[in-house]
Amino acid sequence: MSDAKAAPATDEPRVDSSTPDEPDPLLLRALADLDNVRKRYERRLANAGEEERLRVLSLWLPVVDDLERALQHSDGDPARVIEGVRAVYDHAVALLAGLGLERFDDVGRKFDPERHDAVGVVNADAPPGTVVATAQAGYENRGATVRPARVVVAQSTQPGTPDAQKPG
Repeated sequence: MSDAKAAPATDEPRVDSSTPDEPDPLLLRALADLDNVRKRYERRLANAGEEERLRVLSLWLPVVDDLERALQHSDGDPARVIEGVRAVYDHAVALLAGLGLERFDDVGRKFDPERHDAVGVVNADAPPGTVVATAQAGYENRGATVRPARVVVAQSTQPGTPDAQKPG
């Protein structure tokens, strides 16, 4: 018979062997791993942002090239300058559309302060509050307004209404 006593079997979890002054090495390793993952994703995010910026900038280089060609081949002829500028404009608008930016002017639609900035109000043959002209087109991306359209809005032409323009 042996004098050695067998350790009692327990269902209790393993007790941390570290002292209060000494942190658990497994916890330290897990924290270090977490910090490394955070740093790696920060680098990836910064690189992705820079790559996207360079991609978009490179898409605009042909527009600059078109402007240079238009100026070089104009020979001072205003019609050729206008033709060249139109071609560059078409290219730029197509580029913006390719990036997801949709152009709008909304003439004939009801004024919407989310989509429009009113730059003028006129008496017009249109219902009050209707956009009758666009001073500057607006742009949206996936339904969100990126830049509101600057518009002229119709007002009431009937005397006695608060919207009526007073002769002056």
